[in-house]
Amino acid sequence: ILRLSDRGFAKSIRTGIENAHGDQIIVMDTDFTHAPSDIPKLLHVSQVFDIVSGSRFCSGGRMQDVQHYLASMAYNWFIRLLLRTQIQDNLGGFFTINRKKLLDLPCDKIFFGYGDYFFRFLFFARKAGLSFVEIPSIYAVRSTGKSKSDFFKMLFSYTIAVLKLKFKNSFLFDSKK
Repeated sequence: ILRLSDRGFAKSIRTGIENAHGDQIIVMDTDFTHAPSDIPKLLHVSQVFDIVSGSRFCSGGRMQDVQHYLASMAYNWFIRLLLRTQIQDNLGGFFTINRKKLLDLPCDKIFFGYGDYFFRFLFFARKAGLSFVEIPSIYAVRSTGKSKSDFFKMLFSYTIAVLKLKFKNSFLFDSKK
């Protein structure tokens, strides 16, 4: 799939999901920070749970970039505190789910922006009553390419996204997204 317009990370994921033909969707980074060798474990556990997420923060999981690991761990704590998720890794983006169950979620409210789509996905999945579990995964250092993300810009935009989910009925935020 080659997208020439309306580009963006989360929108690209949505396009892939909508064009997939299988029953089970697997979402992972293409820079191999997520280990393809974990896919059989994700699929096996998905026979019991609706969503199976490869996690850096559950027992046995980790990340090779220690500085990134610690910053992500702290920010995940913030997300869990505000959104009351039971997930340790709300930013991982390495998961599997049944395609039909995923498409039953409000995709327009989930798949925009960058990595913040993942905690929106978890938020709406929990509201829909889907079951989820984390399995340990070791996130590697990016092997190819260079990140286009700006840490402080992402921190700001992710924080706004968390607050919008938390206080979506507040007059301070536009609840259309």
